[in-house]
Amino acid sequence: MIGWLSDPNIWASFITLTAMEIVLGIDNIVFISVIVSRLPEAARERARRIGLALALLFRILMLLGITWLIGLTKPLFAAFGQEVSRRDLILIAGGLFLLVKATHEIHKGIEGEDGDGGVVSGAEAGFMAIILQIALIDLVFSVDSIVTAIGMAQHVEVMIAAVLVSIAVMYLASGAVSDFIERHPTTKMLALSFLFLIGVALIADGIEFHIPRGYIYFAMAFSAAVETANIFARRRRRARR
Repeated sequence: MIGWLSDPNIWASFITLTAMEIVLGIDNIVFISVIVSRLPEAARERARRIGLALALLFRILMLLGITWLIGLTKPLFAAFGQEVSRRDLILIAGGLFLLVKATHEIHKGIEGEDGDGGVVSGAEAGFMAIILQIALIDLVFSVDSIVTAIGMAQHVEVMIAAVLVSIAVMYLASGAVSDFIERHPTTKMLALSFLFLIGVALIADGIEFHIPRGYIYFAMAFSAAVETANIFARRRRRARR
């Protein structure tokens, strides 16, 4: 055990894998922050905890069932000259779900169906329905995350430790992101556009057309920076008035 902890290669793989899991977790954070914003304030924290607990559970179960997970990448059939695996089908289904969900939320935001700023009561929103949606998208993101992790580390213990750290970071970040979206409603539309982008990326991955994640995260970061500048500009205008 001591030798395992003193191995610099183990620590290098742990740090690299943790950083990768945190970056890949950005997608999860955006989705959870958007979806829980429709719950009453008292229920949001509980929804975030349950959602991230499910994300952690899915990732650990998948790591413990590596043989099964590797089987997801084996081709099931071929279509249009392209081999299709279970993983591809999961990614495509997850991407389509994000596109539908983002469209639905944008429609509600623009049409103003709720009449109270988009926040509805727990009974109307369906707390369990929201948890189910979080669980489904957690499953999709977990498959993509863990398949990548398997190729980067040799020890399951290292992968589980990296997942634990990344989920802790996601939990802390999700609260801050949700609070920011709540204080600045215009950022919700930006977050929903991010879900569109993530959904398209998942579908592209499912059909083996890989969009480099660096491009996607740069676009998200740049858009967020522009919106942040707009928020500060609005504050200064209000202060001058």
